[in-house]
Amino acid sequence: MDTLISRRTSLQTLSIAVGGLLTQSVSGLSFGESAPKKLGIALVGLGNYATNQLAPALQETQHCYLAGIVTGSPDKAKTWASKYNIPAKNIYNYQTFDQIRNNPDIDIIYVVLPNFLHAEYTIRAAQAGKHVICEKPMAMNANEARQMIIACAKAGVQLSVGYRLYFEPHHLEMRRLVAEKAFGQVKVIESALGFTVPGPNSWRLDKKIGGGGAIMDLGIYAIQGARRTLNLDPISVTAQAFTYDKEHFKDVHEMVFWQFEFPGGTIADCRTTYSSYVDRLYVTCERWGWYKLEPAYNATGAQGLTSKGPMNVASPNYQQIAQMDAFVESIWNKTTPEASGEEGWKDMKLIGAILQAADTGRKITIDLKS
Repeated sequence: MDTLISRRTSLQTLSIAVGGLLTQSVSGLSFGESAPKKLGIALVGLGNYATNQLAPALQETQHCYLAGIVTGSPDKAKTWASKYNIPAKNIYNYQTFDQIRNNPDIDIIYVVLPNFLHAEYTIRAAQAGKHVICEKPMAMNANEARQMIIACAKAGVQLSVGYRLYFEPHHLEMRRLVAEKAFGQVKVIESALGFTVPGPNSWRLDKKIGGGGAIMDLGIYAIQGARRTLNLDPISVTAQAFTYDKEHFKDVHEMVFWQFEFPGGTIADCRTTYSSYVDRLYVTCERWGWYKLEPAYNATGAQGLTSKGPMNVASPNYQQIAQMDAFVESIWNKTTPEASGEEGWKDMKLIGAILQAADTGRKITIDLKS
């Protein structure tokens, strides 16, 4: 765990291939003999995800590269500098972070810190004039997410959320199949992600740091699986929350179940838990057909099957390759990122509605227009 966490705790679709040697095109823009220069990314926080997913993915990206790091650990700084040939001038700690504004090597800051620091470091990155990718969940709540969006807009920089599955081939194939209505209208979706959280001292169990346990960490994927598959946003939700191990789960729910209603009558039955394993997206339709991803959300890769047979879809080495390259394209093209800040804000609003429904026992109407 990066030393920043302990310091602050007490305070409580596929990567786009470059085509041809002389002519390259990105999202319809032709750049003649060469594409724009690769953009440099600095990773802020060098925990497990940055170490085992983002840094390796950045060795395979077409449009960006690992240019810098921000860490509170001198040992990590030394190790990463050696492994990835990062110059000393591109290595920062949390006291020198704001000096990054003066570094032309760094175009994008990727915030990979515990949830309670996402808003602070996204806003500071924007104020430094850098584009931002913020790891999920975007913020601790919808209000924080809105502040992040406003800060980036004011600074004139792009903001994206680290939603790798927006670009994962199996999820894109699921969206295609549903859109084509091969088996008719989707009637029921089952979307679930859970695992046994490691240790009682995990920061994810501290509401002040993690924001709410499994619903924030894993439930956000189950939410996306439902609404992204349909390409619709839910209009209401009912929910139930359970905690049996009260010694382990002191101020967050052990498991949360919820039911989304979508326009047109589709129902999504969703769940998340920190006490058992589940990783599944299952879609049933009116003509006896179905689509399934299982596993669905794991960063190590999805597997797909339909009632007509396997999904013949290739898996990338790292799902984040396409995610980060797509963000660079949005910067080059001056277009809204697919995994935009607004998308992150929607998910924070939905989590708030789910928890309100669980706490009150009432059906909550969802308004994602304000």
